[in-house]
Amino acid sequence: VQLQASGGGLVQAGDSLKLSCSAFGRAFGNYHAGWFRQAPGKGREFVAAIRRSGDAAYYVEHVKGRFTISRLNTKNTVYLQMNNLKPEDTAIYYCAASITASYSAHYSNAERYIQWGKGTLVTVSS
Repeated sequence: VQLQASGGGLVQAGDSLKLSCSAFGRAFGNYHAGWFRQAPGKGREFVAAIRRSGDAAYYVEHVKGRFTISRLNTKNTVYLQMNNLKPEDTAIYYCAASITASYSAHYSNAERYIQWGKGTLVTVSS
């Protein structure tokens, strides 16, 4: 499966953005999906993940209550709704696909993802 992330942009603190991750080549419903981000000068960080069926979602603590991950397998797309954005959310956001077993134990581990999109830049100004 090939992934393409979109929806990034330049916004002000407190604004919202909705990122999309579209899958091509194979049915996205066969994969768990995650969003990671990399801020300037920092390492890649887990943000959110969702099981292939959409029946469970996981978040890093500091985005809980602000970000929501969802998916529409009929459209081969996973979304990341980001509300109340903060300057520290500025990063390149990547979506990724996983087929790992026991996903609930490994969702935040980037090494468990087998396919990555190219990323979309989110810039939040203060």
